[in-house]
Formats: sequence, structure tokens, C-alpha cells
Amino acid sequence: MTFIFDNTYVRLPARFYERRAPYPVARPGLVKLNLALADQFGIDPDALNSADGLAILAGNQVPAGAAPLAMAYAGHQFGRFVPQLGDGRAILLGEIVTPSGQHLDLQLKGSGRTAFSRAGDGRAALGSVLREYLISEAMAALGIPTTRSLAVVTTGEPVYREVPLPGAVLTRVAQGHVRVGTFEYFSARQDIDALRRLADYVIARHYPEAQEDERPYRAMLDAVIARHATLVARWLSVGFIHGVMNTDNAAISGETLDYGPCAFMDHYHPGQVYSSIDHQGRYAYANQPYIAHWNLAQFAQALLPLLDVDPDRAIREAQSAVDAFPDQFDRAWLDCFRAKLGLIEVADDDHNLIDALLDAMASGVADFTNTFRALADAAAGAEALLRSQFSDTALIDAWLSRWRVRLAKESTDTAARVIAMHRANPLVIPRNHQVEAALNAAEEGDLTAFDALLQILVNPWDDRPGVTPYTRPPQPHEIIAQTFCGT
Repeated sequence: MTFIFDNTYVRLPARFYERRAPYPVARPGLVKLNLALADQFGIDPDALNSADGLAILAGNQVPAGAAPLAMAYAGHQFGRFVPQLGDGRAILLGEIVTPSGQHLDLQLKGSGRTAFSRAGDGRAALGSVLREYLISEAMAALGIPTTRSLAVVTTGEPVYREVPLPGAVLTRVAQGHVRVGTFEYFSARQDIDALRRLADYVIARHYPEAQEDERPYRAMLDAVIARHATLVARWLSVGFIHGVMNTDNAAISGETLDYGPCAFMDHYHPGQVYSSIDHQGRYAYANQPYIAHWNLAQFAQALLPLLDVDPDRAIREAQSAVDAFPDQFDRAWLDCFRAKLGLIEVADDDHNLIDALLDAMASGVADFTNTFRALADAAAGAEALLRSQFSDTALIDAWLSRWRVRLAKESTDTAARVIAMHRANPLVIPRNHQVEAALNAAEEGDLTAFDALLQILVNPWDDRPGVTPYTRPPQPHEIIAQTFCGT
């Protein structure tokens, strides 16, 4: 089969990566192939589904034109700086060129040990690979910038975690895999030449408009900050909790990267944490904008030598850029939540109105997704479904009076408002108990539940036959209290 490669990262100096081919696997078997994504990127699905295609997706064969490598990077993990991380179980095959001329990274995850594996085996378990496939595709359907999943292949070999698990390889597609931690890697080594080369690479590939600016590195910093402000606001708008917002998972492209212990909230609580490794709640739902701000400050810190030759001026430049994040996030968050409340126009008290609803939801143990979806019915005058979400209806009744006064100030047609609200409030999300059940069955060789859930999640907006079971919150015995990192 033929990929069209134009590999730019490998043209950077050798200290940016380790040249490494994937390690072959014993008995590759195709589990999932994303036909729609293959078609979108101009990849022949029949060729992917061939013996040669399977060999490439498993890592048993390197396609012509590829330049496989493991990227070097560092990162702050739960606030602690680790000077060398890198791709410990992933190989960047290269950058494919789509029919539209777009460059996309093609990466194998779970492809064996690299120089950055430390004590790891470089492999991935089927459950964690299918989890990333499922949730990344759900995020894409929700319109949230994300890496994508092209294929899942089993290896025919076990991986050993707490217990032996079936091994698998994920083929991931991304705008790019440069991270905040990539810049930190060279900053920690005081390698100014590498920082400049990396920044020039990022500008050329992701932010070409910055090339025209008289301060291109400041323009790049501003653009990355703006993308992350919007990204995290959109996470919050669907109740998504990343779970491992370390700087090595902060993609410079502004995509959601790494779907380890992530989760979508059932009932709303600002302090909700699912990740089994987040013992202090550092990456709780409501903390995510603050952590993004902190991560971007680390990015700005790494860029200081490029922002100005004078250290004091460089610090002022960086501080000015980072200080813009809270207002940018707040505007993006308000845009998201105004749409969820059916507010077309802007009013000064909207933030308080949104906060009051969220407070009522937390006190009333209301389901996040179903409450916002039911608001559309309430906009049309049917409040029963909305009120049923609350343990105490008095909590929502008081808020509804405020909301109706606010809606009355707008001239938007009710039918148009309801349609807009349905496009801002998904009907379905990847609910943790349903994801877990599907993955458990898949690990036993039964993909029926996984395929059914995936089919629902790729259209999260529209009501249709068969969707109702997927809208139901978990029963008490079905609640998933913790999610786990695939490593």
C-alpha cells in the first residue's frame, strides 16, 4: 500500500529523537479500522485492510517513505519536573500528506521499547487502546480538537500489568505531537539552538501566520495560549475531565492528547476526579483551566531566550502573554455555556446565571449531560424532564424564574432556540459505566457492545431509535469511581 509521506520532524537534529523502527508482533489481528477517517485522509481502506496494511498497522512492516522515530521530551507530571520522558511506547512513522495538502502525524502506540521507555515494556493493552479509540472519536464527533484513531490491531502477545492482558497497537493520527514538554526538554538543557529550531518548526507547521509577525515567537506563544483557552472551555462544556494534564500531554497544536484516566462526568460536581493517580485532585473538573494556565506558563518560561535577548524584557513579554489566558478562557467558557443555555445575545449577568445553575446542579446531584439537554425542552415550555434531574426541585425552580426573565429579553424564535440548544448540548457522551462494560467484553473477544456504543457516540446530538439506553446515568451499582492509566 502507498502512503504519501513528507517527513519534516526527522529533518531536525538527531538530539530531537531516536531513530527507531517499531518492534514486530507475533500474530497481528485487525480489530478496528476507521474507514471514515481513512477516506477523509485519502488512505485506501482496502489497502489498509490487506496483509500489507495489517503489517504496517501492527509495526511489522515499515511503509515506503516513512522515517520512524521516537520523540524526545520532558514534562511536569503532577507539578514535578521530569527532565527526560519521551515516546516510551510510541513510534512516529512519519507525516502523511492528505489530498488537501494537510500534514498529519501517523503514530503507532504500543509499538515496543525505545530509548525513552525507562522501566516500561513499550507495549499497550487492548482495553486502553480501545478506550482511546472510542473516546477520541467521541470527542471528534463533539467537535472538540483531538487526536484521532485510525486502527486497532491485536499483537497476539500478552502484556503484563496487574494481570496478563491482550496486547494491541493503536494507530493515532494527529496535527502534531510536539508538546509543552518538548520545549521544556531543551530549555532544561539550555539548548537555545534547539529551542529556536523547534519554535521555527512549530511556526512553519502549525502557526504560519506568526511568520509574518515582527515578533514571531511571541505570536506563536499567543496563538498557543488562545487555542488552549478555547480547548479547555470546550472540555468543560461537555463535562470532560482529562485526568493527566501534565505538560507532556499539552499539545502545542491545541488538540486533546492522551486518553488515559480521562472521564466524562455523570452528576455534576466541580471537584469531580476519576483518575486513580490524581490523589490530590490536581486535575479535577473545575481545576482544568487553572492547570492549563500553569502549563502555559511553563511553555512561556521555556521560550524566554527566544522572546528577547534582555532577560527582564523577555520575562515581561512572557508574563504579558500568559496573563491574557484567564480572560480568553472566560470568554470562550461564556460562549460555550451561553449556547448551552440558549442565550444568543450577551448580557452582563450571564456568568452569574450560569454559575447559579451549576451550583444548583451540584447541590441537587443533577446529571450534567441530561440537565443541559433537558433545558431545550424547558425552553419550549416543558420543564418536567429538567426538574426530574434534581434531588430537590426547589433548587432548579428558583433558577428557572431567573432564566425565563433573561430569555424574555431576547427576540430569538423559540423553535430556532431549541434547535441551537440541541446542537450545543449532546444527547449522549461516553458514560464511564458503558465504556467499562464495552471494554471488558472486548477484552474477552466480544466487540458487540463496543461497536454499538461507538455507533451511538459518532452522532452525539440527534435523538433516534435505540439511543435512549445510552442516555441513562449509572445505577448506584454501576458507578465507576476511578479510571486508570493504560501504563
